Amino acid sequence: MLLIKIGGGKELNLKGIAADLATVDEKFIIVHGANALRDELAQKLGIEKKVVTSLSGYDSVLSDENTIDLMMMAYAGVKNKRIVELLQQNGINAVGLSGVDGKLLQGKRNSGIKVREGGKTLLLRDFSGKPKAINKQLLDLLLENGYTPVLSVPLIDENNFAINSENDDIVALLQSEFKAEKIISLIEAPGFLLDKNDPSSLVSKMSKSELEAMEQKVEGRMKRKILALRKLFESGDTTVILSDGRNENPIKDALNGKGTTIQ
Repeated sequence: MLLIKIGGGKELNLKGIAADLATVDEKFIIVHGANALRDELAQKLGIEKKVVTSLSGYDSVLSDENTIDLMMMAYAGVKNKRIVELLQQNGINAVGLSGVDGKLLQGKRNSGIKVREGGKTLLLRDFSGKPKAINKQLLDLLLENGYTPVLSVPLIDENNFAINSENDDIVALLQSEFKAEKIISLIEAPGFLLDKNDPSSLVSKMSKSELEAMEQKVEGRMKRKILALRKLFESGDTTVILSDGRNENPIKDALNGKGTTIQ
C-alpha cells in the first residue's frame, strides 16, 4: 500500500504523476490539494483570503462559509475531477470523493483559534477542524474492487457541517489505519530545503528523530508541516519521501530516492 499526497501548487505535473501511477504495481490512495486554484477562484470571485497565526506560531487560513464554498469548487470539484480524468486516461479506475461523501473523512470542529490582534488575545471561530475518523469500510470496498480513491477536503464534522482541515493531518490519519509502507508527498521543491530559496540546500536523508529539531528551526506553515510529518511515524515504521512533483516522472523519481527520504 502506498499513500500519495499531491500538493496544491500550480506547477505540479499532474499528467506525469498519472502516467507514473499507471506503472505502480500495488494499491494506493491519493490525497490532493488545490490551494493555487482556490486562490485563483477567490480572486475571480472577489473573496478575500485571511491567514491567521495562532499563539503557538502556526499559520492557517480562516475558514468562513465563503472559504468552504471555494474549497468545494476548487478541491472537491475542479481539481478532484481533473485528477480522476487523468487517471482514467491512463487506465486507472479512479473514484473522486470529498470527506463529506459517505462521511468518508470525519473531523471534530475546532473550538477556536487563539490569536493576538491589537494587543489583545482573541478566540476566532471558523469552519475548520481535525480529522478524527475514516470510513475505512468504504475505502476497503473501493480498493478491494479495483477502484483507486482520490480524496480531498472538505471533511464532515460531528454536527454534519463541512469543515476545512490540513491534508497532512488527513494523510497521518490514513497512515494510522492502513500502515502504508511508503508515503510519497509531491511538492513544488526538490525536497526538504534548509533554505527555501536555495535548491542546493536539499536534505536528501533525514531520520524521524531529527524532525523535532527541524520543527524548532522553521516558522509559519512549514512548522505545521513538520509537525504533521512527525505524526506519520506515530503508528509504526514507514518511509516518507518528499519529492519534486514538477519533474517529468514525479512518482518514479520519488521511488528511486530523489528528494528527501525520512525513515
